[in-house]
This record gives sequence, C-alpha cells and structure tokens, in this order.
Amino acid sequence: MAEKFGGYRWVKEGYLDNRTRGVVVGKMTFASLGPIEFYLNGDFKPDIAGRIFSFKNSQFVDDPNSASRLLDLANPQIGTVSSISFDPHPLLAPHPYIEWFSLSGDHYRIELQEGDARLLDLAEASCYEEQSRTIRQAYAGRSVKPPAETRSSDQEWF
Repeated sequence: MAEKFGGYRWVKEGYLDNRTRGVVVGKMTFASLGPIEFYLNGDFKPDIAGRIFSFKNSQFVDDPNSASRLLDLANPQIGTVSSISFDPHPLLAPHPYIEWFSLSGDHYRIELQEGDARLLDLAEASCYEEQSRTIRQAYAGRSVKPPAETRSSDQEWF
C-alpha cells in the first residue's frame, strides 16, 4: 500500500540527518500522532547528501480525521530511503521531497512547499547531535530489506 502525505496536510515539522553515510535519522511530528522517529538506510540525493535539514510545513492542517488515517504509521519508521532531495526533478520547481519505504514495504512521500525546509549550519546542526546519535544507536542493526514492487492497483492515495 502506498500512502501520500501531501504538503498541505498532516506533517507538521521535523528534521532529517544524513551526516552519517548510509543512514538517515530524524524525527517528524504528525497530526494526531505527535513525534515519530526515523531510521532509514540510504542517503539523501547529491544536492543535499551528507547534510541535515529541518522543516516546518506551511500547509499543515491538524485535521481530526488524520488519526484514523495515520493509525498504522509505525513509530519508529524503520526502512529505506527512496529519494530525499530539495530538487527532486529537473522539470519541476525545486521543493523539499521526502520519500521512503518502511520495513513492512509501505511507501510514503512528503512534498513540501519551496522554502518550508532549510539546510542547517554547524551551530544549528549541533542542537540535533545528541538526538540523532540516540536514534542511530537505538535502531542500528535492525533488518532493513529493499521494498518489494507494489502494483499500482494496490496503492491508496489521499
């Protein structure tokens, strides 16, 4: 099953850290759920690889219906990076794009508005160092399998 969290919906804010090669860790806050930790195998795309960024979704809506739709979102989110970039496609305007597969094979995408995310400088990044290290240590070594192909008829978009 694929799920899409549109840039106008249920993702409030967060950060993702790729300063350790081959691993992306972070935390995102979702409507009705609160903070969810992330441990993903892989790297950001070359435009931001090896960096850390934070975001605040300008289109966030704290919709009461989100609780029933997000109920199956695991905490932590353990999986594999598909594509994380600030410039995901040469024919589209640059914008923050976050896509991953969970350990169970669920496919998630978050597209934010241009300007909703920013790369952090060294001083700002240091504020997340302990949190990122804790997440890396807590979930390192968990089995992460590549996602299986999902037939388009099995996808759910909302």
